[in-house]
Amino acid sequence: MTHLYYMRRALRLAGRGRTSPNPMVGAVVVKDGTIVGEGYHPKAGEPHAEVFALRRAGSAARAAVMYVTLEPCCHHGRTPPCTDAIVEAGIAEVHAAMADPDPEVSGRGLLDLARRGVKTHVGLCEDEARDLNAAYIKHRSTGYPLVVLKSAMSLDGRIATRTGDSKWITNEKARAYAHRLRWKADAIVVGANTARIDDPRLTARIGSRSYHPLRVVVTESCDLPTNLTLLKPELGTVIATCDSADRERRVKLEEAGARIITLSKVGRGPSIAELMRELGAMGCLSVLIEGGGEIAAAALAERVVDRVAFFYAPIVIGGRDAIPAVGGCGVDSVASAIRIQAASRKRFGDNYVVEGTVVYPDQTP
Repeated sequence: MTHLYYMRRALRLAGRGRTSPNPMVGAVVVKDGTIVGEGYHPKAGEPHAEVFALRRAGSAARAAVMYVTLEPCCHHGRTPPCTDAIVEAGIAEVHAAMADPDPEVSGRGLLDLARRGVKTHVGLCEDEARDLNAAYIKHRSTGYPLVVLKSAMSLDGRIATRTGDSKWITNEKARAYAHRLRWKADAIVVGANTARIDDPRLTARIGSRSYHPLRVVVTESCDLPTNLTLLKPELGTVIATCDSADRERRVKLEEAGARIITLSKVGRGPSIAELMRELGAMGCLSVLIEGGGEIAAAALAERVVDRVAFFYAPIVIGGRDAIPAVGGCGVDSVASAIRIQAASRKRFGDNYVVEGTVVYPDQTP
């Protein structure tokens, strides 16, 4: 087996955890060409991947090689430093896919290991490691979450009919994939119209497993029914609004269990960029914006969207009063349109999703 094989195995292991606000990390310990221990970080507060791998390796870890998808930590957080565990286990060599962008680590982990006699390498499968932890990297580098804009639409770009009906535009397989996107998100953002009309639960469901991300409703007026499903106190809901919102309505929503965040007004509603800053400060590494068209337009206009996931079904809704996937005024010319880079497509029967990275007009692809 090669170095590449072991690191890619560590990367596959890393993807098993739901670790936010920590990064996803996998580790593999190899002795004389044989894997003697491996592990991944399952969730925040539990031991890191390196510790699980060392426990499984036991005494075989002495003079072995470790492959880990992120630089080992060297500071005390919820758990002790992984560098201490690596040195104490007798690991001779560490291959890290990438350095940790967290200012508390940022090269110090590898330096600590090197100073204590462990041979270190960094950069193997770095692109794959950075993609795996894109949300963590952005949050640690900027304080903002990684933002994905998701929309399910007809071939003519409509997310609902003129009456607001949208169930179901896409098929069951496409919706199951959308739940996987929710599973990766710390928060899901919708607009007031989506909340009122659909009353969504905004849960992530994969098979028998379910997960409850933070729910966020963006509304200028706070004109929302207090009996909405997503306002149940145990679910955790944030209402993002403006100073101009009716105070009595705000109070009623708070009494119903919501947390109110007051933001500056941009255009016709609360600033989506300010909302993302607030969510980042709350520890959200990743945010999924699900709807509707005006929220999508505002998020793109304020340049907070990093990636898109646009689902298409082979239907035509038509009508000027039907709801578009992206509302607002639009651009003045094709040259000023937002581009989607490295777009990929997955099929779900006769439905498909286009995913890619957002490139704004004055950015270099």
